Amino acid sequence: MKIAILPNLNKDNAHAYTVKVIRKVLQLGAEVFLYQEYVDFFNIAEVVFYQDFFQMLQDCDIVITIGGDGTIIHAAKHAALAEKPLLGINLGRVGFVAGMEPDELNCLERLKTGEYHIEKRMMLAVTVEGEKESKTVYALNDAVVSRGSLSRIIDLKVSHNGKEITEYRADGVIFSTPTGSTAYSLSAGGPVIEPLMRCILLTPICSHSLFSRSVLFGEDSRLSVQAAVTDGSELFLTIDGEISIQLTEKDKVHIEAAQMEAELIKLKDKDFYEILNEKLLERRI
Repeated sequence: MKIAILPNLNKDNAHAYTVKVIRKVLQLGAEVFLYQEYVDFFNIAEVVFYQDFFQMLQDCDIVITIGGDGTIIHAAKHAALAEKPLLGINLGRVGFVAGMEPDELNCLERLKTGEYHIEKRMMLAVTVEGEKESKTVYALNDAVVSRGSLSRIIDLKVSHNGKEITEYRADGVIFSTPTGSTAYSLSAGGPVIEPLMRCILLTPICSHSLFSRSVLFGEDSRLSVQAAVTDGSELFLTIDGEISIQLTEKDKVHIEAAQMEAELIKLKDKDFYEILNEKLLERRI
Protein backbone atom coordinates (compact mmCIF):
# COMPACT_ATOMS: atom_id res chain seq x y z
CA MET A 1 0.00 0.00 0.00
CA LYS A 2 1.38 3.38 -1.06
CA ILE A 3 -0.02 6.49 0.60
CA ALA A 4 0.55 10.13 -0.38
CA ILE A 5 0.03 12.54 2.52
CA LEU A 6 -0.98 16.15 1.87
CA PRO A 7 -0.89 18.23 5.06
CA ASN A 8 -1.96 21.84 5.54
CA LEU A 9 0.74 23.04 7.93
CA ASN A 10 -1.06 26.34 8.44
CA LYS A 11 -3.53 24.55 10.72
CA ASP A 12 -2.86 24.45 14.46
CA ASN A 13 -0.97 21.30 15.51
CA ALA A 14 -0.90 20.11 11.90
CA HIS A 15 2.82 19.36 11.90
CA ALA A 16 2.77 17.28 15.07
CA TYR A 17 -0.35 15.44 13.96
CA THR A 18 1.10 14.73 10.51
CA VAL A 19 4.11 13.09 12.17
CA LYS A 20 1.71 10.86 14.11
CA VAL A 21 -0.09 9.91 10.91
CA ILE A 22 3.17 9.13 9.12
CA ARG A 23 4.34 6.94 12.00
CA LYS A 24 1.03 5.13 12.15
CA VAL A 25 0.93 4.47 8.40
CA LEU A 26 4.51 3.21 8.43
CA GLN A 27 3.59 0.83 11.27
CA LEU A 28 0.89 -0.58 9.01
CA GLY A 29 3.58 -1.49 6.49
CA ALA A 30 2.68 1.16 3.95
CA GLU A 31 5.01 3.36 1.94
CA VAL A 32 4.64 7.10 2.59
CA PHE A 33 4.99 9.78 -0.10
CA LEU A 34 5.30 13.51 0.53
CA TYR A 35 5.74 16.41 -1.84
CA GLN A 36 9.26 17.86 -1.99
CA GLU A 37 8.20 21.21 -0.47
CA TYR A 38 7.84 19.45 2.90
CA VAL A 39 11.33 17.94 2.97
CA ASP A 40 12.59 20.44 5.58
CA PHE A 41 9.62 19.80 7.88
CA PHE A 42 9.74 16.00 8.17
CA ASN A 43 13.05 14.33 8.94
CA ILE A 44 11.79 10.76 8.65
CA ALA A 45 14.08 8.42 6.75
CA GLU A 46 11.36 6.10 5.44
CA VAL A 47 9.42 8.88 3.69
CA VAL A 48 9.81 9.18 -0.09
CA PHE A 49 9.78 12.79 -1.32
CA TYR A 50 8.58 13.62 -4.82
CA GLN A 51 9.59 16.66 -6.85
CA ASP A 52 6.70 16.04 -9.25
CA PHE A 53 3.40 16.44 -7.39
CA PHE A 54 1.29 14.82 -10.11
CA GLN A 55 3.65 11.87 -10.46
CA MET A 56 3.32 11.31 -6.72
CA LEU A 57 -0.45 11.04 -7.10
CA GLN A 58 -0.07 8.66 -10.03
CA ASP A 59 2.25 6.39 -8.03
CA CYS A 60 0.21 6.20 -4.81
CA ASP A 61 -2.79 4.01 -4.00
CA ILE A 62 -4.48 6.34 -1.49
CA VAL A 63 -4.28 10.06 -0.74
CA ILE A 64 -4.59 11.33 2.84
CA THR A 65 -5.13 15.01 3.56
CA ILE A 66 -4.69 16.65 6.95
CA GLY A 67 -6.53 19.96 7.34
CA GLY A 68 -10.01 21.42 6.97
CA ASP A 69 -12.71 21.08 4.32
CA GLY A 70 -10.83 23.48 2.04
CA THR A 71 -7.74 21.27 2.15
CA ILE A 72 -9.80 18.17 1.38
CA ILE A 73 -11.73 19.78 -1.49
CA HIS A 74 -8.57 21.18 -3.10
CA ALA A 75 -6.78 17.83 -2.91
CA ALA A 76 -9.84 15.80 -3.94
CA LYS A 77 -9.89 17.43 -7.37
CA HIS A 78 -6.25 16.48 -7.98
CA ALA A 79 -6.93 12.96 -6.68
CA ALA A 80 -9.95 12.68 -8.98
CA LEU A 81 -7.82 13.51 -12.01
CA ALA A 82 -5.43 10.74 -10.95
CA GLU A 83 -8.41 8.43 -10.18
CA LYS A 84 -7.24 7.85 -6.61
CA PRO A 85 -9.41 7.66 -3.47
CA LEU A 86 -8.89 10.24 -0.75
CA LEU A 87 -9.21 10.17 3.03
CA GLY A 88 -9.64 13.54 4.69
CA ILE A 89 -8.59 13.96 8.33
CA ASN A 90 -10.32 16.95 9.85
CA LEU A 91 -8.23 19.59 11.58
CA GLY A 92 -10.68 22.35 10.68
CA ARG A 93 -13.82 23.68 12.32
CA VAL A 94 -16.53 21.71 10.51
CA GLY A 95 -15.23 18.89 8.35
CA PHE A 96 -18.36 17.90 6.43
CA VAL A 97 -16.32 15.94 3.88
CA ALA A 98 -13.73 14.50 6.27
CA GLY A 99 -13.52 10.75 6.79
CA MET A 100 -12.15 10.88 10.33
CA GLU A 101 -11.37 13.20 13.24
CA PRO A 102 -7.97 13.77 14.92
CA ASP A 103 -8.80 11.57 17.92
CA GLU A 104 -9.56 8.58 15.68
CA LEU A 105 -6.00 7.76 14.63
CA ASN A 106 -6.52 4.01 15.15
CA CYS A 107 -9.13 4.07 12.38
CA LEU A 108 -6.24 4.16 9.91
CA GLU A 109 -5.78 0.44 10.55
CA ARG A 110 -8.92 -0.09 8.45
CA LEU A 111 -7.00 1.02 5.38
CA LYS A 112 -4.90 -2.12 5.76
CA THR A 113 -7.78 -4.47 6.56
CA GLY A 114 -10.04 -3.03 3.87
CA GLU A 115 -12.79 -2.16 6.38
CA TYR A 116 -13.87 1.00 4.62
CA HIS A 117 -16.03 2.11 1.74
CA ILE A 118 -15.63 4.71 -0.97
CA GLU A 119 -18.21 7.35 -1.75
CA LYS A 120 -18.21 8.67 -5.30
CA ARG A 121 -19.08 12.36 -5.34
CA MET A 122 -20.32 14.26 -8.39
CA MET A 123 -18.23 17.20 -9.59
CA LEU A 124 -19.01 20.13 -11.86
CA ALA A 125 -17.28 21.10 -15.10
CA VAL A 126 -17.42 24.90 -15.31
CA THR A 127 -16.55 26.50 -18.64
CA VAL A 128 -16.02 30.22 -19.16
CA GLU A 129 -16.85 31.02 -22.79
CA GLY A 130 -15.13 34.28 -23.74
CA GLU A 131 -14.87 36.16 -27.02
CA LYS A 132 -11.51 34.65 -27.91
CA GLU A 133 -11.14 31.49 -25.86
CA SER A 134 -12.82 29.12 -23.44
CA LYS A 135 -11.49 27.75 -20.17
CA THR A 136 -12.79 24.82 -18.12
CA VAL A 137 -12.23 24.31 -14.39
CA TYR A 138 -13.68 21.74 -11.99
CA ALA A 139 -15.63 22.13 -8.75
CA LEU A 140 -16.40 19.65 -6.00
CA ASN A 141 -18.48 22.11 -3.95
CA ASP A 142 -19.72 25.00 -6.04
CA ALA A 143 -19.30 27.65 -8.72
CA VAL A 144 -20.41 31.16 -7.80
CA VAL A 145 -21.03 34.07 -10.17
CA SER A 146 -21.16 37.26 -8.10
CA ARG A 147 -20.46 40.95 -7.97
CA GLY A 148 -17.32 42.57 -6.56
CA SER A 149 -17.25 43.73 -2.94
CA LEU A 150 -17.97 47.36 -3.85
CA SER A 151 -20.26 46.66 -6.80
CA ARG A 152 -23.97 47.15 -7.07
CA ILE A 153 -26.57 44.47 -7.61
CA ILE A 154 -26.25 42.54 -10.89
CA ASP A 155 -28.69 41.13 -13.45
CA LEU A 156 -28.30 37.44 -14.24
CA LYS A 157 -29.84 35.43 -17.07
CA VAL A 158 -29.93 31.67 -16.52
CA SER A 159 -30.44 29.14 -19.33
CA HIS A 160 -31.17 25.42 -19.19
CA ASN A 161 -30.04 23.30 -22.14
CA GLY A 162 -29.83 26.39 -24.32
CA LYS A 163 -33.19 27.92 -23.39
CA GLU A 164 -33.45 30.91 -21.09
CA ILE A 165 -35.53 29.99 -18.04
CA THR A 166 -35.25 32.87 -15.58
CA GLU A 167 -33.63 36.17 -14.64
CA TYR A 168 -32.43 37.34 -11.26
CA ARG A 169 -31.52 40.69 -9.79
CA ALA A 170 -29.20 39.59 -7.04
CA ASP A 171 -25.75 39.71 -5.52
CA GLY A 172 -24.99 36.52 -7.43
CA VAL A 173 -25.96 32.91 -7.97
CA ILE A 174 -24.52 29.63 -6.66
CA PHE A 175 -24.34 26.41 -8.66
CA SER A 176 -23.50 23.56 -6.30
CA THR A 177 -23.13 19.81 -6.21
CA PRO A 178 -24.89 17.77 -3.53
CA THR A 179 -21.57 17.80 -1.65
CA GLY A 180 -21.57 21.60 -1.83
CA SER A 181 -25.16 21.91 -0.61
CA THR A 182 -23.85 22.13 2.96
CA ALA A 183 -21.42 24.93 2.08
CA TYR A 184 -22.16 28.43 0.70
CA SER A 185 -25.55 27.39 -0.68
CA LEU A 186 -26.75 26.39 2.79
CA SER A 187 -25.75 29.80 4.16
CA ALA A 188 -27.72 31.41 1.31
CA GLY A 189 -30.87 29.50 2.26
CA GLY A 190 -30.50 26.47 0.01
CA PRO A 191 -31.57 22.93 0.94
CA VAL A 192 -29.37 20.11 2.17
CA ILE A 193 -28.97 17.34 -0.41
CA GLU A 194 -27.69 13.85 0.26
CA PRO A 195 -24.15 13.86 -1.17
CA LEU A 196 -24.48 10.64 -3.17
CA MET A 197 -27.29 12.08 -5.28
CA ARG A 198 -26.48 13.41 -8.74
CA CYS A 199 -27.99 16.80 -9.47
CA ILE A 200 -27.11 20.50 -9.76
CA LEU A 201 -28.48 22.98 -7.24
CA LEU A 202 -29.01 26.63 -8.18
CA THR A 203 -29.35 29.10 -5.29
CA PRO A 204 -29.59 32.90 -5.77
CA ILE A 205 -27.70 35.15 -3.37
CA CYS A 206 -29.77 37.95 -1.79
CA SER A 207 -32.19 37.99 -4.70
CA HIS A 208 -34.35 41.09 -5.25
CA SER A 209 -36.70 39.04 -7.41
CA LEU A 210 -39.98 37.52 -6.28
CA PHE A 211 -38.64 34.17 -7.51
CA SER A 212 -35.80 33.62 -5.08
CA ARG A 213 -36.03 29.94 -4.18
CA SER A 214 -33.39 27.34 -4.93
CA VAL A 215 -33.97 25.16 -8.00
CA LEU A 216 -32.79 21.59 -8.48
CA PHE A 217 -31.76 20.30 -11.92
CA GLY A 218 -31.02 16.80 -13.15
CA GLU A 219 -27.46 15.60 -13.68
CA ASP A 220 -27.83 15.73 -17.47
CA SER A 221 -28.63 19.46 -17.41
CA ARG A 222 -26.36 22.06 -18.97
CA LEU A 223 -26.86 25.38 -17.22
CA SER A 224 -25.56 28.72 -18.43
CA VAL A 225 -25.44 32.13 -16.81
CA GLN A 226 -24.59 35.56 -18.16
CA ALA A 227 -24.33 38.58 -15.88
CA ALA A 228 -24.81 42.26 -16.65
CA VAL A 229 -24.09 45.43 -14.68
CA THR A 230 -25.00 49.05 -15.34
CA ASP A 231 -22.16 50.92 -13.68
CA GLY A 232 -19.03 49.07 -14.80
CA SER A 233 -18.91 47.00 -11.61
CA GLU A 234 -16.73 43.92 -11.30
CA LEU A 235 -18.00 40.39 -11.92
CA PHE A 236 -16.33 37.23 -10.65
CA LEU A 237 -16.58 33.47 -11.01
CA THR A 238 -15.36 31.70 -7.86
CA ILE A 239 -14.71 27.96 -7.82
CA ASP A 240 -14.82 26.15 -4.46
CA GLY A 241 -13.84 29.37 -2.73
CA GLU A 242 -10.26 29.06 -3.99
CA ILE A 243 -10.16 30.00 -7.69
CA SER A 244 -11.37 33.44 -8.76
CA ILE A 245 -11.83 34.45 -12.41
CA GLN A 246 -12.86 37.97 -13.36
CA LEU A 247 -15.66 38.02 -15.91
CA THR A 248 -16.84 40.51 -18.48
CA GLU A 249 -20.45 41.06 -19.51
CA LYS A 250 -19.73 39.21 -22.75
CA ASP A 251 -18.54 36.07 -20.95
CA LYS A 252 -20.95 33.19 -20.58
CA VAL A 253 -20.46 30.55 -17.86
CA HIS A 254 -21.61 26.99 -18.53
CA ILE A 255 -22.12 24.46 -15.73
CA GLU A 256 -22.64 20.72 -16.13
CA ALA A 257 -21.76 17.46 -14.42
CA ALA A 258 -18.10 16.54 -14.88
CA GLN A 259 -17.16 13.17 -16.32
CA MET A 260 -14.77 12.49 -13.43
CA GLU A 261 -15.81 11.94 -9.81
CA ALA A 262 -14.15 12.49 -6.46
CA GLU A 263 -13.71 9.29 -4.42
CA LEU A 264 -13.86 9.89 -0.66
CA ILE A 265 -12.86 7.16 1.78
CA LYS A 266 -15.21 6.61 4.73
CA LEU A 267 -13.80 4.61 7.64
CA LYS A 268 -16.86 4.79 9.91
CA ASP A 269 -20.40 3.46 9.72
CA LYS A 270 -22.13 6.79 10.43
CA ASP A 271 -24.50 7.86 7.70
CA PHE A 272 -24.72 11.35 6.23
CA TYR A 273 -27.61 12.45 8.43
CA GLU A 274 -25.83 11.50 11.64
CA ILE A 275 -22.76 13.45 10.55
CA LEU A 276 -24.87 16.39 9.42
CA ASN A 277 -26.61 16.59 12.78
CA GLU A 278 -23.32 16.45 14.66
CA LYS A 279 -21.65 19.09 12.51
CA LEU A 280 -24.59 21.50 12.63
CA LEU A 281 -24.74 21.15 16.40
CA GLU A 282 -21.01 21.94 16.58
CA ARG A 283 -21.62 25.10 14.52
CA ARG A 284 -24.19 26.34 17.06
CA ILE A 285 -21.86 25.97 20.01
